Amino acid sequence: MKKTGILHPGLNKLISETGHLDEIVITDAGLPLPEEVNTRIDLALKEGTVPFLEVLNTVIDELFVEKVIMAEEIKTVSPKLHKQLLIIFKDVDIEYLSHIDFKERTKSARGVVRSGEFTSFANVILVSGVVY
Repeated sequence: MKKTGILHPGLNKLISETGHLDEIVITDAGLPLPEEVNTRIDLALKEGTVPFLEVLNTVIDELFVEKVIMAEEIKTVSPKLHKQLLIIFKDVDIEYLSHIDFKERTKSARGVVRSGEFTSFANVILVSGVVY
């Protein structure tokens, strides 16, 4: 039995198979999970469980991220969460897309991980970097 790190086998597999420039989407409970994406991991149990930031922080503990993409709307609709994300990703390039373009971009992701978050626009696309 694995004793530390991510225990969810699907999430573990997704992260371990992710290469440079691959994209993983971490979403709130409301973002549609695109049918085009083969790896769709739904961690939403009920409102707030599992929280977006918990999922995000767990993933970035094991994934090197070189760029983050967010919906432009997060700045005005969920400014508190936006500020938290800017702190978490203070040394990472950040790109903003309209929410419509963001949803379209998720269709080409390596995988999508849905949280139980009910905060609007609690969604990020993580672009994998390389550690060397």
